[in-house]
Amino acid sequence: MSDSEQIKLLATDGMLVKRPFFVSDNFVLTGFKETEWAEKLSIKEND
Repeated sequence: MSDSEQIKLLATDGMLVKRPFFVSDNFVLTGFKETEWAEKLSIKEND
């Protein structure tokens, strides 16, 4: 399956994507825990 075919399939069926993930040089985040993502990505809440 080509990359474009894979993208089209993912775009038509969101259930194919099990969880978000983020890979950096220093860590990997899987699933979505807002506080963990904010901490690792240095995101600060607006005052």
